[in-house]
Amino acid sequence: MRFGFGISSPPDSTTTTANTLQLPASPPPSTPKEELQWVPLQHHPVFSAVHGDNNHSSAAKTAANLLAWDGASRLYVWDSHKRCLHRISIRLGEAESNTILAASPSKVLQADAQLKFDVYKISINKNGSALLLSGMEGLCVMYLYGRSTSKENTMICRTVSIGSEIYFNKNIIRTLQISWHPYSESHMGILSSDSVFRIFNLSSGLDKPEQEYYLQPIEPGSSRKVASSCPVSFSFGGDHLWDRFSVFTLFSDGSVYILCPVVPFGSVYKWELLLEIYSDAQICGLNSHHPEAVSTSSLAISWLEATFPELAKQAEESGHPLAVKAQPYVLLDSAVSLQGPLRKLCLSEGPDDEIKAAPCEGRAVSFLYDIVGKDTLLITAWSGGQLQIEALADEIQPVWNVNSRPRLSVDVHNHVVGVAMICESVSNDMSMLKLNQPPDYTVWMAQPPLLLTLAIVDLALPNKNETLITMFVDPLISERIYCLHNGGTDSIILHFLPFTNQSTGKDDKMRSPSVNPVLSPRRNIFIIWSLWFSSFVRLVWRFVDCWTYFPS
Repeated sequence: MRFGFGISSPPDSTTTTANTLQLPASPPPSTPKEELQWVPLQHHPVFSAVHGDNNHSSAAKTAANLLAWDGASRLYVWDSHKRCLHRISIRLGEAESNTILAASPSKVLQADAQLKFDVYKISINKNGSALLLSGMEGLCVMYLYGRSTSKENTMICRTVSIGSEIYFNKNIIRTLQISWHPYSESHMGILSSDSVFRIFNLSSGLDKPEQEYYLQPIEPGSSRKVASSCPVSFSFGGDHLWDRFSVFTLFSDGSVYILCPVVPFGSVYKWELLLEIYSDAQICGLNSHHPEAVSTSSLAISWLEATFPELAKQAEESGHPLAVKAQPYVLLDSAVSLQGPLRKLCLSEGPDDEIKAAPCEGRAVSFLYDIVGKDTLLITAWSGGQLQIEALADEIQPVWNVNSRPRLSVDVHNHVVGVAMICESVSNDMSMLKLNQPPDYTVWMAQPPLLLTLAIVDLALPNKNETLITMFVDPLISERIYCLHNGGTDSIILHFLPFTNQSTGKDDKMRSPSVNPVLSPRRNIFIIWSLWFSSFVRLVWRFVDCWTYFPS
């Protein structure tokens, strides 16, 4: 049985950089209000200037995203021509007009050192204090505060390179995907072409990673060559049980793997949610009749009590905090397993469930994690123009490889400050590849969850050889996803959600997803920004359903 819980994020807290400089929760005020003019967002001078810039075709060949929103009232736009960041204050217009207004002129944020690479993606951290600037040949963090200059409406912001000893320069290692961690304001995850997943921490330095996970997806005895499959994308898990401590990794052959548990040092989690998985490990794991379940749950309890000491002390204390921080800890004699590849199941008409290969063309190019009700969805985009929509058929649980020791880095006080480990693949026991197994036969048995294939969506793209597909979830309607590709933008609504439908008593009929075109294709990279923003501007204000499109 799957359980879903909708929760809010833990409260924000301040973050300390390597030089102990405190980051404010939000940047300082923009241009004084009396100097501002409020214009419709689509007519803002910044977008007009960028729209006329057609000199950055290299970025257009990637899944570019040069716009970020801080979740409140500030919009950030990267100007590739001037190599600077524009900060635009936005607000809701008149109620009857249903428009978004933007302050002009914008605040210009410039790096304190010249960037030596073209930026094609930007993303903002949880509390809006830092922004990632990533490109094919460089990666930096810009802190969104700074000192004013003699030039009007311009600030100089501290900008620091990330992983310069690992990526770029003389190294051939490429970054494949970079994402801020959802439970930390200072941590980011990076998946690179050397099949290593790394976590960097702004508060402890950006030259070296805090955590390194060397992915070993090839099973012992397998004839598959390492070169035949390489990492493509990853996603952090969401607000659901052990998903919060999970990293999902997609490989080019469409295989999906899970790392669990992975927790940034100092990340924040709600107490009641930790207590839930802690109690489950004690009740369902330790009381199991299977020795494997007892062993796995014992490791999980040891890890939880060391990472969150408040759990072990709860009997001694009368009150409990709303949220707690993760302490730096790993099991000394065990490395986190690479769970997978996740086996795929398709519901059939017969008495048994049938294992089938993905009938998709080309190679896997992008990946999306989504939670809808009681369903955890994994969506894989293929270069042939198909979307493979799958649901986890069981809960994620932590799995370790015992007697595989991680490598630790400690400070002068013998505190853990860094960790690296080899994560070897652990696949399913073939005898458990059934959906109708009793719960006590699978729970805490150190088995990766199964994937239930729900649908294959063919986008019918015009050119399947040069397909770049970017997917994101509608922030208001989680069963709707948007798909940006070289044929335009599509809205896809999922109707069949097996566990959610079952819990609500809906018809279990497998209804295919609805696919509707939203926007036609554009050649100018500016349109990519506008497409990204058009979906997210809907929640600028919580109770207003508003769409904004920029002119072509």
